[in-house]
Amino acid sequence: MSKLTPTDSLEQLRVRLSQFAHERDWDQFHSPKNLSMALIGEAAELVEHFQWLTEAQSADLSADKLTAVSHELADVLIYLIRISDQLGVDVIQASWDKIAINETRYPAEQVKGDARRAEEY
Repeated sequence: MSKLTPTDSLEQLRVRLSQFAHERDWDQFHSPKNLSMALIGEAAELVEHFQWLTEAQSADLSADKLTAVSHELADVLIYLIRISDQLGVDVIQASWDKIAINETRYPAEQVKGDARRAEEY
């Protein structure tokens, strides 16, 4: 797999995906509803690669399996970026905002080593 370079960015990927869809006249199909449904489909395809594996096996994939998983991860990211683009959501800022919320909901000193839901603490 390739390594990121300083010129890689989510914004560049968003622009390229927008161009890709525009060149194919696919924006008519890329409603937030349709894109979110496609995202769920791709997430399910990702999960299929891990179904029935042990924890150890899931962390030690063969080269072929890792390539297949990387393609599914890319599909998930692509649809996520397209949805955020269609809705005008800065997904990076939204992620920073959500991390701040989660820091409040899950204080490290209270939840360390415990993976329950926030309302269970």
